[in-house]
Amino acid sequence: MWYFLNVIFNILNKKVYNYFPYPYFVSVIHLVVGVAYCLVSWSVGLPKRAPIDKELLILLTPVAFCHALGHVMSNVSFAAVAVSFTHTIKALEPFFNAAASQFVLGHQIPLSLWLSLAPVVIGVSMASLTELSFNWTGFISAMISNIAFTYRSIYSKKAMTGMDSTNVYAYISIIALFFCLPPAIFIEGPQLMQYGFRDAIAKVGLIKFLSDLFWIGMFYHLYNQLATNTLERVAPLTHAVGNVLKRVFVIGFSIVVFGNKISTQTGIGTAIAIAGVAIYSLIKANMEEQKRKAALSAAS
Repeated sequence: MWYFLNVIFNILNKKVYNYFPYPYFVSVIHLVVGVAYCLVSWSVGLPKRAPIDKELLILLTPVAFCHALGHVMSNVSFAAVAVSFTHTIKALEPFFNAAASQFVLGHQIPLSLWLSLAPVVIGVSMASLTELSFNWTGFISAMISNIAFTYRSIYSKKAMTGMDSTNVYAYISIIALFFCLPPAIFIEGPQLMQYGFRDAIAKVGLIKFLSDLFWIGMFYHLYNQLATNTLERVAPLTHAVGNVLKRVFVIGFSIVVFGNKISTQTGIGTAIAIAGVAIYSLIKANMEEQKRKAALSAAS
């Protein structure tokens, strides 16, 4: 479900950017629709709203900040380059995750894991060098979103205590919305008021414009909700790998739907990156399994 909703979101999102290139404003809309969805869900008791206190707010604020930054930067990248290219760069997420686990959390990452990430880095570099839609805005903003999402996954694991993931994600969305509003108003506000909205409505009509914005917000919220529910059940690194396999789906679908021309080298680079992630997941899964067996034998 997480993959399916994500593919639909990515395709609809890019279609909107093709006639309405305002990523900061669209990022706010994604969160506004999500927050409205959470408030309605809470009002009918599905799920029951978990109470929030000052301590939890302090725990969730850095998660929400990383979520907002990663979200806005992903959208800036989606608007600037082909969807398949943004997702190829974002395949570097396990690399950033491993670095953060080792250097920030102090977990020992074995050499075999680092080596399995080498093809991911090489593949992304190859794909970037010959990407036909390449520009620095798209590349740098996707890299910033990698770093932001890595920190988000570390902080969210710390903040998962005592509250279910659905409520955690609802609070994160509400706080993130406050972080996203100022840049949208200052960076894009004047253009939107002068001609942004007018041009979009002239191109597709008011009803289609509003329904497109509503549906991308809805799919964005639901796929993230499911991703958060998944994170609750697995380790951050496993989640990062699931994220990369999701990119295979999205890259494939976006190339088919948008008819993106990709060079042979970009295709090979993307394939190498994905293969690296597959090797990485196998090594990681094997390590988790050995750790589990060791814990069981120690207990018995």
